[in-house]
Amino acid sequence: MKVILFNGSPHAHGCTQSALEAVASTLNTQNIETEILHIGTQAIHDCTACGVCRQGSHACVFQDDCVNEWLTKAQTADAFVFGSPVYYAHPSGALLSAMDRMFYAGSQYFRHKPACAIFTARRAGTTASMDVLNKYFTINQMPVVASTYWNQIYRSADGTATADAEGLQTLHHLGNNLAWLMQCIELGKHHGITAPNQTKTAHTGFLSK
Repeated sequence: MKVILFNGSPHAHGCTQSALEAVASTLNTQNIETEILHIGTQAIHDCTACGVCRQGSHACVFQDDCVNEWLTKAQTADAFVFGSPVYYAHPSGALLSAMDRMFYAGSQYFRHKPACAIFTARRAGTTASMDVLNKYFTINQMPVVASTYWNQIYRSADGTATADAEGLQTLHHLGNNLAWLMQCIELGKHHGITAPNQTKTAHTGFLSK
């Protein structure tokens, strides 16, 4: 089994990376493979609603950033962790742009797979940010993994997360819960239990013709 962790911070070795590594190390102790992907400082296109991805390719029309590479990797993953710093009480704008396009172009690569979001902050805005990312998961029928507190950790004055003992504990518990849920799903598959095949036929609209 494999978990892909997305680092939505521009800093490759910052607090968000440390937080993701804490979750990954817990997963590794339970023989779950992990890979951390870093969004970096490259420009990330916003979704332009062009619809090209819905014409059979399940890939985004923009080829010059990380989105299609990430979609390819997502196909072989069993679960996901999205990490972001908090900017003005919301997640990284670059990560949101990437997720908009990934979940629109390649939603089937994420559907029914467990996911969670973790956040790093100096002080506040973590729960508001968590609400934003969790909506990507819940609209795509993904089990949302929780911990013993909100999935957050605080950055200390030197820019690291190691001083937040409770935050590190929360991330450790999150990793254990994610591993447990993945193992339950894998066991269910061995017993013939598969994800439901949902068909959307109703689209309520309130605009008069």
